[in-house]
Amino acid sequence: MMIIKKEIKKMGEWRGPEEKANRNGRPKGARNRTTNTIREAYQNLVEMNLENMSLWIAQMAADNPEKAMDTMIKLSEYIIPKLARQEVVGSDGSDLFKNVKFQFGPNINDEENRDDV
Repeated sequence: MMIIKKEIKKMGEWRGPEEKANRNGRPKGARNRTTNTIREAYQNLVEMNLENMSLWIAQMAADNPEKAMDTMIKLSEYIIPKLARQEVVGSDGSDLFKNVKFQFGPNINDEENRDDV
């Protein structure tokens, strides 16, 4: 009786030139094939239903305008990228706008300087 030992290769172990492997991996920014397929299918679904989507949002707005607007904002996130928040500070980390004041017109509570109409 003869016992044959199989050589088990561990992850990351060199396989030799006969077993070709992509040494560099997937290039940076390259998308997974499955992800591309799903994105294309979703894009086709949306493109084929643009008229329906307009009707659905109009129907939603008739019952609940707030929900319709919320839906439109959520959909826009797939088209318009979100901007990252930036904090504007001085070189020493201090608030640049601490002395900025806005005046939006006369103070309606100031009875002396208010024009009565």
